Amino acid sequence: MAELLLMRRFEIPDSHTLRVYRETGGYQGLAKAFGMTPVAILDAVKRSNLRGLGGAGFPTAVKWGFLPKDSPKPRYLVVNADEGEPGTFKDRYLLERDPHALIEGMTIAAYAIGSHLSFVYIRGEYIKPFRIFSAAVHEAYEAGLLGKGILGSGFDLEVIIHRGAGAYICGEETGLISSLEGKKGWPKLKPPFPAVRGAFDCPTIVNNVETLCHLPHIITLGGQWFAALGTKTQGGTRMYSVSGHVVRPGVYELPVTATLRELIENHAGGMPRGRRLKAVVPGGSSAQILTADEIDVTMDVDGLRDAGTMAGSAGVIVMDESTCIPEALWVLARFYAHESCGQCTPCRESTGWVEKILARILSGKGRPEDPDNLLDIARRGAGTTICAFYDGAVNPYLSYVEKFRSEFDYHIHHGECDVQPGRVVTGLGTR
Repeated sequence: MAELLLMRRFEIPDSHTLRVYRETGGYQGLAKAFGMTPVAILDAVKRSNLRGLGGAGFPTAVKWGFLPKDSPKPRYLVVNADEGEPGTFKDRYLLERDPHALIEGMTIAAYAIGSHLSFVYIRGEYIKPFRIFSAAVHEAYEAGLLGKGILGSGFDLEVIIHRGAGAYICGEETGLISSLEGKKGWPKLKPPFPAVRGAFDCPTIVNNVETLCHLPHIITLGGQWFAALGTKTQGGTRMYSVSGHVVRPGVYELPVTATLRELIENHAGGMPRGRRLKAVVPGGSSAQILTADEIDVTMDVDGLRDAGTMAGSAGVIVMDESTCIPEALWVLARFYAHESCGQCTPCRESTGWVEKILARILSGKGRPEDPDNLLDIARRGAGTTICAFYDGAVNPYLSYVEKFRSEFDYHIHHGECDVQPGRVVTGLGTR
C-alpha cells in the first residue's frame, strides 16, 4: 500500500490537536513556504499537477493564475467545506482528525495568492467537525500560526468560519459565495468567474478542503515528487469514500493511478455474502454509473472521464446484484428534486418531473413510454441552466436508464421488480 499523506495521522490519539500535529512534522511546510516567493509556490503547485478534489478536477495552479494582477481590491480565499454530495464523506474526516493540515494548507495558499482573509464555509450538518475545526483555529491563533505576523514572517491572515444551513446547492462555488454574502444561496452566471469577481465583489479563490490539505506535502517534498505519485495530468493521492455493498466501507487514500477494481476488491473487501457486483457510482451521486465489467479504470480525473463518467468528489457507491436500479435512481431523483434551488426553470421543473415518473414506475403504474420520456427530459435540459446542478442530475438519469433499460421495462410491463419479484414499492411521496 502506498504511503499515506492525508490520512497518516488519523489513527494517532489526539490527532486533531496542535501538539500532535507539530510532533508529527506539522507546520514545517508553512515555515518553508515563508522562505519562498509566492511565484515559487505557484510554480511548485503547477509542477505537482494538483487538481481540485471537490468535484470539478480543475488544475489548482491554473485557477490561482486567473486572479487579476492589477486589481486594487483585496483578495479572498474561500475554503469549500460544504461536503453535501451523496456518498462523499472524506472532508469530514480531515476536519475531525487533522484540522491543522487544513489550516496549514490554507495559510500556504493565502500567502501564495496574496490573501489576508480566508473564509471556511462548513456544511451546516457537520456539527462535530465544526467544533473540532473551530478549536484548532483557536489553537493556531494562540500559537501565532494565524493572525498578525505568522511565524515572524510579517504575513497576516485572519480566518472566519461560516456555517451553512443545509443546502446542497451551496457546494457550488458561486452559490456558496452568495450564501457567504448573506444572500439566498443561488448560483451566479459565469463569467465573471470568482477569481475576478467573487465574494463581496472581490477577487476570490475557492478551494476544496482535501485540495488544500495537500499543499504542506507539496511544499515540503516538492512538486515533482508529488506529480510522480500520479498520472501525467494529475499528481498525488486522493481520498475515496466507499459505501454501499462492500465488506469494509470507509475512506481509503490511494494514488490516483489505482483502479476502481483494486479499490473495491483489495481495499474495501469486495461484495458481502458472496454476492456479485452489479454497478458502481465512482464519483459521488452526480457521476454516471458504471457496470460490473467497466471497473478496470484508473481513478484519476482523466481515466474516469475517458470511461464515460467522472471522478467528481470520489464518492464510490457500490451496488450488488440485489439492487433495484429503478429504485436507486428514484432515491437520487428525489434528492435532486428537493435540492434544486429553483432559480432555473429546466432544473426546477425537470427534477420534479423525473421523480414523479420514477415513483409511478415503482408503484406498478408505469407507462411504456416512461423510459424514453426520462431520457428526453434529461437531454433537453442539459446545458441550459446557470450552474452545473442539473447537468449533474442528468448523468444518473441517462446512465441508469441506458445501461439498465431492461429493469425499467420489466417494472412497467409486469408491475413489479425483477430483482425482487413480487415487490411493489408503495407510498412513494413526491415533492
